[in-house]
Amino acid sequence: MRKILIVVIVGLFTLVLAACGGNQEAGSKNGSVTSYPEKPITIVAPSGAGGGWDLTARSLAKVLTETKLVNETITVENKPGGGGAVYMAEFATQEKNNPYKLMISSPPILINHEKKEGNSPYGYEDTTPLAQLTRDYGAIVVRKDSSFTDLTSALEAIKADPSKITVAGGSAPGSMDHLIAVLPAFKYGIDPKAVKYVSYDGGGEAVAALLGGNADIIATDASTIGEYVKSGKVRVLAVSSTERLDEELAEVPTFKEAGIDAEFTIWRGVFAAKEMKEAELAYWKEALKELSENEAWVKELETNGWESAYKNAEDFKAFLDEQNVVVQELLTALNMKK
Repeated sequence: MRKILIVVIVGLFTLVLAACGGNQEAGSKNGSVTSYPEKPITIVAPSGAGGGWDLTARSLAKVLTETKLVNETITVENKPGGGGAVYMAEFATQEKNNPYKLMISSPPILINHEKKEGNSPYGYEDTTPLAQLTRDYGAIVVRKDSSFTDLTSALEAIKADPSKITVAGGSAPGSMDHLIAVLPAFKYGIDPKAVKYVSYDGGGEAVAALLGGNADIIATDASTIGEYVKSGKVRVLAVSSTERLDEELAEVPTFKEAGIDAEFTIWRGVFAAKEMKEAELAYWKEALKELSENEAWVKELETNGWESAYKNAEDFKAFLDEQNVVVQELLTALNMKK
């Protein structure tokens, strides 16, 4: 009887060890007992193709997959509308407990929530910020054959008759591209509300409008315009960085060099569902930290002309709190604060 009891105890102990081992193998990168992730992951760019969100989402998916930092399939979806506000509503409500949907965003997640007209009822506090990834800047762009040869000449034309100059961007009025567009005008003494701004769903559509003659000037991400400069299709009048940028934009003056006392930084980060579990959050914290240090990611940043600006989840949340105050102050100055 005693021998049988010992055999039973040993058998049970073996089963427990096997079960623990199985869970550990299916565990997260930090060793937590969880099987997450266990199915495909979607990264959403809440805009059309060709803009900064889209390129960031695709670069992130590409490097995470190629380096096997994430073993599950990763796909990218474009969900345009309202400069990111349309999908933000879906993300904050329908996807609030879905750990398999991530979202790329940037200052519009703050701006859309704080602006006066057409504001989003949802903001970054309705998500789980995972990490800041990159830093970019705004660019004021015209066609190569435009009569505007510098930022001052464009601002003078707007000041003379705002109704005759169409300024476009890849985000909604009161959102990021709009602020980049009207900030120099505001600093130049032009009523920002008088600027004729037309919004498109993504930077790619804004560039198409410029090249197609449907806009005289566009405000867009500096990193996405380099290829058009290289092909000789556009001219960049100024960038919103503190110092001159590299490569195709090396000869382009900053706003301050162009006589406008202003600057604007476009950060980009990745967000998860509001109700993400601790083990799932821990998985992404480690995966994204490893991504930021991976040589493949560094090369991807260089290819796209982005600056590395990695912040972990805690630092990113603190940064967003600070940036939200800055956005509120800017919108207040432009009389666009809700």
